[in-house]
Amino acid sequence: MKRLQGKNALITGSARGIGRAFAQAYIREGATVAIADINLARAKATADELGLSAYAVEMDVTDQVSIDAAISAVVAKAGGLDILVNNAALFDLAPIVEITRESYDRLFSINVAGTLFTMQAAAKQMIAQGRGGKIINMASQAGRRGEALVAVYCATKAAVISLTQSAGLNLIKHGINVNAMAPGVVDGEHWDGVDALFAKYENRPRGEKKRLVGEEVPFGRMGTAEDLTGMAIFLASAESEYVVAQTYNVDGGNWMS
Repeated sequence: MKRLQGKNALITGSARGIGRAFAQAYIREGATVAIADINLARAKATADELGLSAYAVEMDVTDQVSIDAAISAVVAKAGGLDILVNNAALFDLAPIVEITRESYDRLFSINVAGTLFTMQAAAKQMIAQGRGGKIINMASQAGRRGEALVAVYCATKAAVISLTQSAGLNLIKHGINVNAMAPGVVDGEHWDGVDALFAKYENRPRGEKKRLVGEEVPFGRMGTAEDLTGMAIFLASAESEYVVAQTYNVDGGNWMS
């Protein structure tokens, strides 16, 4: 039997990248998936590509009205919500003396407040349904440590780990398992932008930082979105019933905790 048969999932920021890979994996395991993204046209295109078990929902995680509307849309379309993946996030970097309030506010608004208040809205719906649920927050290896140029992003992902712990302890009494994943360096469109920022601040040629971080992974290469799907399925399935408030590293051995 498929591990997510009959389950209804909402994945934020899932029109592309890691979120899209999760959606595809969940559909393979029998779930119906809401492709939630701030770019509705892109979400619709992805849903069309993934087939009849996917549908698009417009969602801005910095806007409470949009969050609530997205949850309501999922309930109206699928009949309920069983799985939430808080995947939407933004990256930036700069030396401490060059960090702007605009960048700080934007990252915390999406990565931390977006995670918290989407989780809250999903939890309210799951509690009302009375059948529990699974919430998976996307942290990062960056949340496990500081990095000289990545202070704000690291802080947001550390906050996601902390929120996961507190929410996990609070919501398990309702049968809602809250856990998180901490990926390492994951190849894709996102890392092209990260590489460009490192090139700027470390005075490197484009592509060098990406090559170096890939070589430093003990597994021998950067991760791919598909490398993360096994853990994403596990945390969304009945197999993780006794797993509460944990953050799992899925990083090829980059970080041990």
